[in-house]
Amino acid sequence: MILLTRAGCGMCTVALEQLRGICADFGIEPQARDVDEAAATDPALRAEFGDRLPVVLLDGREHSYFDVDEVRLRADLSR
Repeated sequence: MILLTRAGCGMCTVALEQLRGICADFGIEPQARDVDEAAATDPALRAEFGDRLPVVLLDGREHSYFDVDEVRLRADLSR
């Protein structure tokens, strides 16, 4: 699971903490990826997601943005 973030984004900080709590219940650690830093090698990432951060990617697909959809995420991680 990857959380797309941007430096200085308060919502991103809150989302990462929330993800850490949820993921701990499943024995996984979420990874944070700054879209601005990633733009050097993957400009499409920032172009696609940069205007609606934070974005949760689960198995490489967008799962939620702005807020972590905890109920849906827990259900998807339980599968």
